[in-house]
Amino acid sequence: MTEAHSNPTRPLWPVGADGRPKVRVTTNPDAIRVLTHAVGNRLLPDTYVQDGLPVVVEAVSGAGDPTAGDDDVALPLSASALRAPLLASLLAEHASIVQSEVDKKGNHVEVEVSPGGPVLGAVLSRRSWPDLPVLRRIISTPVLRPDGTLLQQPGYDPSTGFLLAGRAHLDPVPERPTAEQVEQAREFLLERFLHDFPWRTSADRANYLGLLVTPIIRPFTRALSPFGVIDATMPGSGKTILSGCVGLLVGQRVLTWTDSEDELRKAITSVLADQVGVVVFDNLEEGAVINSAVLARLVTERTWTDRKLGTNTTPTFPNDRLWLATGNNLRVGGDMASRTVWVRLDPDCPRPEARSGFTIPNLDSWILDPANQATVLRHLLTLILDWTAAGAPISTSVPQMRQFTRWAQHIGGFLEHHGIGSFLTNAEESRELDDDAAEWRAFLLRWHTLHGHEQLTANQLRASAEPELGTDRWLGSFPTTETGKLPSAKSLGRRLTGQIGRWRGDIVLRSVTDSHTSSRVYWVDRQPGTPQPLESNPQTRKPAETQDELQLHHPTAFGFKPADSATKPANPQTPGL
Repeated sequence: MTEAHSNPTRPLWPVGADGRPKVRVTTNPDAIRVLTHAVGNRLLPDTYVQDGLPVVVEAVSGAGDPTAGDDDVALPLSASALRAPLLASLLAEHASIVQSEVDKKGNHVEVEVSPGGPVLGAVLSRRSWPDLPVLRRIISTPVLRPDGTLLQQPGYDPSTGFLLAGRAHLDPVPERPTAEQVEQAREFLLERFLHDFPWRTSADRANYLGLLVTPIIRPFTRALSPFGVIDATMPGSGKTILSGCVGLLVGQRVLTWTDSEDELRKAITSVLADQVGVVVFDNLEEGAVINSAVLARLVTERTWTDRKLGTNTTPTFPNDRLWLATGNNLRVGGDMASRTVWVRLDPDCPRPEARSGFTIPNLDSWILDPANQATVLRHLLTLILDWTAAGAPISTSVPQMRQFTRWAQHIGGFLEHHGIGSFLTNAEESRELDDDAAEWRAFLLRWHTLHGHEQLTANQLRASAEPELGTDRWLGSFPTTETGKLPSAKSLGRRLTGQIGRWRGDIVLRSVTDSHTSSRVYWVDRQPGTPQPLESNPQTRKPAETQDELQLHHPTAFGFKPADSATKPANPQTPGL
């Protein structure tokens, strides 16, 4: 591997006959001093420091090229912490460690030695390496520096601490692309590369482009990015191609989704130690509900600290990854609803994988070719650099997204600069995919129907849910335990307390403490003047009908206009998986 960073203060070690630097040591204390100085002054090539630990960057052998979009995509380089065995190996490869000894004839001769474990352990025990360059990340794709310039020269970049692995097929992109280059890039991405995906709305295409550029511009925006869900109504719609394209550009780890919070936490800690740009929970079970407090915390925090599996150490990792999930007819729950951006595909046909006549044939295998990946990347970078050349304008029309507003403003500004509209305009429709909110709304609506504004304790409310002569007054909407039984009054009270003041559409739960009994009472309010739902009975309402579906069945319902035919063609072509 070529040395990516030169240290002008590196001492000139004498070179032996074999061409390797010669390092002379005497006693063990002298060896510790000399080798500490040698490691700290980069006697070994491609050495850096990460979190106080010296590391060496090496090429990864045997990783192999991915054969599908849902394979892990390892970066071509990896940073390994210098431990005693690795240090001994590298010293033997790159230097001659010699000691003076007396031979049988009484002559002083130099003998090559391998320092012992205690010496090497002492060398590596310190946490201060001021002369080693700090390595923050290894990347495989050019990124925007914080000052808005593009890091595209392979090698170590002192201003960011990033080490860019070169791409053989990617030529330098001009800092100020011409209008012709910008138009070519836009035409390729929109009219060729993304043309044949059956986007449900134009917002889904815009949202995907936003997720695609996120890892590239993150060092510039320094913004947290939301969780991305690429969802489809049918298998074979192209969602794996979309997630895989991001991973092929910036490195990808593919994980299996688990409903166990503890197992999910361990998986997150493990994958954050990898140098990849995107983590994908691929192909969740059909209809799965993504409702995880661990994941909700992850996407809203800049760092992640957790005990590493099998150790007593609790490392802290920067949360600078893009997190995605793919699946069919997915839903979200809990806090994930407000922390998720949706990309939805709807081929609207029985066999999406059988379609043909695509703008780019066999897109699933086309994107696996590094030369084609470089083509996509070059056009993306062209659009990004045209945006930064215009001052990187941000959008003032995107919805507020709490921790993700900065991300939305920058992505929205990038898309608006290139005339790509509808970014995040499916946010309201996506609220219908909040499984947790839908269940609470159905429960509160039924509560209001049965009890109006009557104030009830948790015990009284639970008593009203007891079946009477085999009938259920709550029509299946009352909260239950995991085994399907009614919760205790205490458990129900805890659940209700967590929902006080949280609006579910036009309805909200209120509560006060009764001064006479010192117990909490609850009641439901509806916003005055709000029209009643189309179906007030949860058992007779059509299941899981979203606003998009209402639009298809009733074009004027809720004030929606029919979808743009250019966005949703009558006969969409779906890239095969």
